[in-house]
Amino acid sequence: MGIAHNKNYFEWFELGRTEFCRRKGIPYAEIEARGFYLVVAESWCRYRRPLRYDEAFVVRTSLESASPRKFVFTYEILGEGGRSEAASGRTVHVVVDVKGAVVSLPQDLLDRLR
Repeated sequence: MGIAHNKNYFEWFELGRTEFCRRKGIPYAEIEARGFYLVVAESWCRYRRPLRYDEAFVVRTSLESASPRKFVFTYEILGEGGRSEAASGRTVHVVVDVKGAVVSLPQDLLDRLR
């Protein structure tokens, strides 16, 4: 068909989120190294138009809200080199520890992500 499969958009959201954290000065690996995980509790995507095979696109990621136990990220996927919205989305993340218990992210990490 020559178009991107719908599951790929969620992978691109993850890449955008990873880069967002990196640009905030806290690579996601550092969060995990400290024993915390941002587990996806909800994900949503609205498809506007299909991305074509080999089409350049941009993922814009924003932090909509952040609390010690919950983060909400929003995304825009812009095709045609950033000129046309292909999709938008949102993910909700809960902070858990290595045992899977919901915990609060330490204030220093929270401040860096905001």
